Amino acid sequence: MADSTPMAMVEPAETGGGSSFWQDAWHRLWQNKLAVFGLVVLGVLAALCFAAFLWPKITGFSYEQQNLALGPAPPNRVHWLGTDPLGRDLLARLLYGGGISLMVGLCATAVSLTIGVIYGAIAGFAGGKLDMVLMRIVDILYALPFAIFVILLMVFFGQNIILLFVAIGAVEWLTMARIVRGQVMAVKRQEFVEAAHALGLKEGRIIFRHIVPNLLGPIIVYATLTVPEVILLESFLSFLGLGVQPPHSSWGVLIKEGAEVMEEYPWLLIYPGAVMALTLFSLNFLGDGLRDALDVRGSKD
Repeated sequence: MADSTPMAMVEPAETGGGSSFWQDAWHRLWQNKLAVFGLVVLGVLAALCFAAFLWPKITGFSYEQQNLALGPAPPNRVHWLGTDPLGRDLLARLLYGGGISLMVGLCATAVSLTIGVIYGAIAGFAGGKLDMVLMRIVDILYALPFAIFVILLMVFFGQNIILLFVAIGAVEWLTMARIVRGQVMAVKRQEFVEAAHALGLKEGRIIFRHIVPNLLGPIIVYATLTVPEVILLESFLSFLGLGVQPPHSSWGVLIKEGAEVMEEYPWLLIYPGAVMALTLFSLNFLGDGLRDALDVRGSKD
């Protein structure tokens, strides 16, 4: 039976036992302090945000609970990050909004990867005229202004959170398609693919059961770099009033609201901006660390 692992992905075992490629990659990732920092920060933030999303009163206040008599109050013992002009607790809104922003980032990235991996794998494996036509379509789509395209989708189909996932994911898949196409073209001539052909396996099975699993390294790396792009795009749409709608919250919504009153109540902009910046930096640190850890050539140095 054909071996679905190319030789480049396998570390030679030493006498007395060896380690797999993924074990070595994890070891190299754990040695990268910035990547570990990013992983820990993301884990803590994700746990807090999703907990607040599932149990809105985990901080003692709901994200939509108003206290008009209190109004905008600076950080204090009761409201650790202060309140907004409607008397809503900023910490509760920040954590709940973080759950929505991270969910948009993960779900839209999943949509993007699904489209990009399938499209790029088919183009790279088929080659010839079909590859040329598919990649010219990608070039044409690259020329379109993505933000305007998403805005048109939101205006035409209406504003809801599910459409936001699909709309953002539908414009973020082009780079992944190119990456996967290049990787497939490099892998499809290797011996294990030729052996699968010799066994009479169908092309679809060869692509998705043998080739694509061997591209998980680049796919995982690019996924971690796509999430911050998606979060930024969602924040931009929310800043324009086309993203998450009240009474719901997201980091983009909080930054928009904070920017409107930043001179009088600076904490309303500082805290959401700082948390979002920390998340984006952590994602990029993790993405860089994964890129180095999954670099087969670097692992042999």
